[in-house]
Amino acid sequence: MTTTLIIIGSIIAVILLMALLIGNKVNLERTVIINKPKQQVFDYVRHVKNHDNFSVWHMMDPDMKKEYNGTDGQVGFVYAWDSSKQKNVGAGEQEIKNITSDTIEFELRFKRPMEDTAHAKMVIIDAEGNKTKLTWGFYSTMKFPMNLMKPLMMGMLGKSLDSGLQNLKNVMEK
Repeated sequence: MTTTLIIIGSIIAVILLMALLIGNKVNLERTVIINKPKQQVFDYVRHVKNHDNFSVWHMMDPDMKKEYNGTDGQVGFVYAWDSSKQKNVGAGEQEIKNITSDTIEFELRFKRPMEDTAHAKMVIIDAEGNKTKLTWGFYSTMKFPMNLMKPLMMGMLGKSLDSGLQNLKNVMEK
């Protein structure tokens, strides 16, 4: 019995130590080159309603309930979603927090499947040959010990960002 308790205690200690070593910051960025001028790409992605045409999460449930508040493409615009079909999409809202000549920053407030707040941004810069380099970033923290799931989450999120960027490239280059 004592040996079993020592083994279980050791396993728990190793798991908690791993959670401490993994860290809680989620900083993930993906980049794509789009064969269109910067201003054209910037003008397209600054309008959140256009994200329906490339965002993987928007495409998971085309019938999800959507609400808009404010002027799309302007600071303060809020897009709210609620998907009853897709647990991974859940419910929440996205607000444009800041726009500069090459960056659009968002705050994401998730309500379901779990409550959390994260930040995202799109950085749009000129690339050689009248092309555009767009970097889509996602930034958050994960609470201890849930941060044990960080590698899995970053892998899934990275694939979704990559797919979304490829979708955007396809839409823009039509």
